[in-house]
Amino acid sequence: MNKKFRTELTPKRSDFEIDLARKIFSAGSCFADNIAERLRRSKFVVEGNPFGVMFNPASIAGMLTDLAEGRRYKAKDLATDGDLSFGWKFHGDFSDRDAAMVLARMNDAVVRGRNALLAADCVILTFGTAWVYELADGGDVVANCHKRPASMFRRRRLSVEEIVKMYEPLLGEGGVLNGKRVILTVSPVRHLKDGFEENSLSKAILRVAVGELCDSWESVEYFPAFEMVTDDLRDYRFYAEDMAHPSELAVDYVWDKFCLTYMSEATMEFISRVEKVRAAMQHRLLHPESEAAAKFRASQYEGVKQLAAEYPDVDFDDELHYFAPIID
Repeated sequence: MNKKFRTELTPKRSDFEIDLARKIFSAGSCFADNIAERLRRSKFVVEGNPFGVMFNPASIAGMLTDLAEGRRYKAKDLATDGDLSFGWKFHGDFSDRDAAMVLARMNDAVVRGRNALLAADCVILTFGTAWVYELADGGDVVANCHKRPASMFRRRRLSVEEIVKMYEPLLGEGGVLNGKRVILTVSPVRHLKDGFEENSLSKAILRVAVGELCDSWESVEYFPAFEMVTDDLRDYRFYAEDMAHPSELAVDYVWDKFCLTYMSEATMEFISRVEKVRAAMQHRLLHPESEAAAKFRASQYEGVKQLAAEYPDVDFDDELHYFAPIID
């Protein structure tokens, strides 16, 4: 008897194809970073989270607006905990004792992110939670609380209507996302600090908001990463030790589905060849001075040279440098 023990989700192939010529901008939760990193190491041109990881749609929309306007941050935009200076719209990685350095890094991120966003053919946005923290003094939504006291913030939940309204000017005529293909995802990361019920409600709000944006804009589509982890894999084997983040195996699974959805066979073959080169670079040679090791490295070098010749617009300098010394 042929019994099925899981329900596999196979998303339909998109009419939008991602290849090496596409420029990609990715922002949102740490899951967005995972996909951006896989694109980057597969030699795609991608900019991911210029302000650092962001979890809520309001902060992501605010970042997109700042990039579109080319905002320049000033000293008045900084906050301090008495030791470190930081920006409420930026990840803690931007924090430093030197306020001038923080401002310089923030403004460099704006320039880099703006250039990448304006040039992008495809924008991938991953929403993590509908819960936001607003400054009690002023009401601005923060992207990161920077470990400041809870009394400094008001916590509330965004509504579907609020989220949709935030993205309408970005997608409409003159908006920074207008004319680009926008791929929306809901992060499968479980925000358990919010509580099980609150996390479930939050994800539902995000999913409905994304559905409304997809229904309203032909350029917007949904990639079901959330459902792949929670409904397809749906097993704690596919979570990291914290039982909240998908494991590396789960992210690999979603990545494979992403490739099948958006990439041609030729592009996937290229990715496979690049992955083999990366695996060879991570291969530990027991006897690096041996003739066998020299032959292995020389063979890899010739293989990379062939890839570089076939794809002259792709940068293989690191790979060529890694293998070159053995045959010089």
